[in-house]
Formats: sequence, C-alpha cells, structure tokens
Amino acid sequence: MKQGSLKYLFLLISIISFSQSKIDAFLTPSDSLNKGRRNAVIISETSLASISLIGLNQLWYADFERSKFHTVNDNNEWLQMDKVGHVFTSYQLAKHGAQILNWSGVKKQDQLLYGATLGFGFLAAVEVLDGYSQEWGFSWGDILANGIGTSVYIGQELLWNEQRIAIKYSFHQTNFADKRPDKLGESFLEQVLKDYNGQTYWLSANLHSFFKKSKIPKWLNVAFGYSGEGMLYGSKTTDNQIINGNDRYRQFYLSLDLNLIAIQTNSKFLRTIFDIFNMIKIPFPSLEFNKNRCVFHLFYY
Repeated sequence: MKQGSLKYLFLLISIISFSQSKIDAFLTPSDSLNKGRRNAVIISETSLASISLIGLNQLWYADFERSKFHTVNDNNEWLQMDKVGHVFTSYQLAKHGAQILNWSGVKKQDQLLYGATLGFGFLAAVEVLDGYSQEWGFSWGDILANGIGTSVYIGQELLWNEQRIAIKYSFHQTNFADKRPDKLGESFLEQVLKDYNGQTYWLSANLHSFFKKSKIPKWLNVAFGYSGEGMLYGSKTTDNQIINGNDRYRQFYLSLDLNLIAIQTNSKFLRTIFDIFNMIKIPFPSLEFNKNRCVFHLFYY
C-alpha cells in the first residue's frame, strides 16, 4: 500500500473514532436535569404522537366507515393473541419512554410517572379512534392489556430497580396468511404485524438477576412463550378452518434466550443498539407444548 493511501486510511480511522466518541457522548445519560434535552424530548414525543394519530385517522381509519362511539367485547377472539400483543407494545413503549427521560436527567419517579405512562396514553388515544370506526370499536380488554404491559415495567422498576423479566417477540411466516391475505397480511412486513399464527410473545427472565451471587452468565435468560395456530378469523364460530379439517389451538414454549444488554462494551452506541434489539427473542432450541403433543424445535423463532 502506498504511503498516501496509508495517510487516507489513518484519516478515515480518525474520523470514525471521533464520530464514535461524539455519538457516545451524546447518548450518555445526563447525571442531572438537562432542560435542553428534556424540552427536546417533550417536543419531539408530543409532535410524533400527534402526527401519528393524525396520520392514523386520515390514512388508516379513512378507509373504513365511521360510526358513533361504541364499545366491543373482543376478549375471546384470536386466542387472546391480540391482547398479548397490546401487553408487549405497552411494555416496550413504557420502557423506552422512561429511558429517554433518563437520558435527559429526569428524576426516577418522573421517568416512571411521565415516560412509562406515555405509551399507555398513546394507545388509549388509538383505542378511542377505534371506537369511532364501524370496523372495530373501543375495547376495554385492550385498555386492560395496555395497563398490564405498563404495570409490568413500572412494577419491576419499583420492586427491583431493574427489568429482570422482559417481554419479547418473535415471528415466523405461516401458510395461513396465504389463505386470507387481506386480514393476515400480503407482504412479509404486513404479516409480522397481522398474522397471529406466526407471532410468539415471551417472558424472558434473566437468571443472574435472581441469583446475584451465582456464577450464571449475566447474558443467559430462560424464556416462556405463548402463541396460537389455526386462526383465519377472530372467532372460532366463523373460522372456516373447521371446514378444512383444521382447528385452532394454543402453544406454550420453553426456551433459552440472550440478554443483549448484558454484553460488555464501552460503546454507548452499541449499548443502545443492543437495548433496542433486546425486544426480539433470539432463536434457540425450544420445547413446544400444545393440546396434542410435545414438540422439540432445533431453532424456534
């Protein structure tokens, strides 16, 4: 390599190192209240929530007939997979809402009061929009699920000052979406959001956090999953899979998992990336228990 090329390589490495240090400094939480950061967080979150609600109202709900505000009881639909999805979403919104305020140097109690309840408030507003749509309706079951997810985060912070049990998500494609793509999704991304047959929600418990003096690796979790299969419609009474000889059933899983935030690194940027992706359950050998049998999966996701 020519000497000139070496100089350019050295310059590139220097720029990357400088950028990395700047990013790490920016991502480091303030040790006291930083009003600039706090105000930026409030303005950004308020704007984002408002834009999201307006966008949903204009782009999503506009495709369906409006109605007077009404409620629905959908607690028996989709094997409660939609309710578990609400628990997962509200938990993640609570977690990241509190962490953003922690980055601003806001006191712990205010992080939980304002940051962790932000997701619940946003999801409640979406539920109100559902109430004015003929297609859906305001669901008290959804509100309860949102409250459970928020409470799981806040409760652990108050009890242990850490998240020993995380709520996670995994997904695999199924052939059910092809049978009803309008409801379960046509593209992969739509199926990730809509096909309950391919979704699994997990309680991922960090073993070391419960046994502090043990030699159990801090990155090792044990995970308990819940899913369902055989669903084309919300209700079994309208599910045409009965005609096809298939029936819906619940699935329970036991597996291992990784606690990504326990991976040692001095980079705040990498820690942030690990924290974001920690909501996804890492594929591992798993045992499935359903009404018919016990199945071993070499890698389940």
